Amino acid sequence: MTRVGVLLMNLGGPERIKDVGPFLYNLFSDPEIIRIPIPFFQKPLAWFISSLRSTKSQEAYQSIGGGSPLRRITEQQARELQSTLRERGVQATTYVAMRYWHPFTESAVADIKADGINQVVVLPLYPQFSISTSGSSFRELKRLRESDLEFQKLPIRCIRSWFDNPGYIFAMAKLIEEQILLCESPQNAHICFTAHGVPKSYVEDAGDPYKDEIEDCSILIIDQLEQILGYGNPYTLSYQSRVGPEEWLKPYTEDVLEELGEAGTKELIVVPISFVSEHIETLQEIDIEYRQIAKENGIFKFRRVRALDTYPIFIEGLADLVTSCLEGPEISLDEAAKLPERVKLYPQEKWQWGWNNSAEVWNGRVAMFVFIIFLLELIIGNGPLHYLGLL
Repeated sequence: MTRVGVLLMNLGGPERIKDVGPFLYNLFSDPEIIRIPIPFFQKPLAWFISSLRSTKSQEAYQSIGGGSPLRRITEQQARELQSTLRERGVQATTYVAMRYWHPFTESAVADIKADGINQVVVLPLYPQFSISTSGSSFRELKRLRESDLEFQKLPIRCIRSWFDNPGYIFAMAKLIEEQILLCESPQNAHICFTAHGVPKSYVEDAGDPYKDEIEDCSILIIDQLEQILGYGNPYTLSYQSRVGPEEWLKPYTEDVLEELGEAGTKELIVVPISFVSEHIETLQEIDIEYRQIAKENGIFKFRRVRALDTYPIFIEGLADLVTSCLEGPEISLDEAAKLPERVKLYPQEKWQWGWNNSAEVWNGRVAMFVFIIFLLELIIGNGPLHYLGLL
């Protein structure tokens, strides 16, 4: 009997306050998150930026209980998916591979080999493909495979993108319906889809399909919701988690909230469209920051659609994805990990870098200048930072 290993890939998140700094370091060490012309500086720069960002990030995680629930939820999703697949007669074992925190991809690969799995299905928990989320995870897995002769022997099939999966679309529509039916005027409730943003250059310069998939996904959900309710609701699509000087995908969620308030919106339903689990962007950014912005702009009836987590309809949809992958045309790891032709990681042709997922973009020249000044002061023991008492 074929023993199938289903590898669920996600970002990962710090589970305790003391994990925040190391998590940020791992994040910034990824050349697809911060792209710089000189690879030698990748890790020193990652240490420098993570050191600057740790305090602010720790405060954000403290506001949601001291850590991210992402690992716990992802492991629950894995258990539910495994149970559903086995009920369907698929001898499957699920594994969790986080990109920037425990359990890392290396750990999942080791478990797959130890368990005697003879076929692997790779399922990123990002419905919409981006070169910096699914793409980065696929390429990390490919790197590990290329250096592991035993792992190379295992046949691997990949699910590259699933923004149009019927189970996912129906689950999202049902969760939105729950909130609409709680409104005083359900037909007039405004739906605000908010997706994690990426720098505009990722789409326009690098050919990232993320924006198109987000837009198509929102239309599919709205169409499904209208079939369920029997009427249509007004809606907007926006992007959150932007930080830094570089332009990101627009419109920004905070700007949309201000515009909806000015337009007299009374009841608002916020839908985290690119997130399948509760984490810092839903629990802190939407529930705390955006709720406050909405209130300041006169929107007092603010509802947020909960993340999918282990919603049964969603888990069934994931199971459908796995079975279809096993039965349908094969997408190899090489194909899934392939970058758009316009992406060039090293060397960069211009000084520019940015990171998404945890919402940070840095101006390349300024950050490198500060980094060099910092190194020089450490070496010579004198300078403006010493004068200010910072070193």
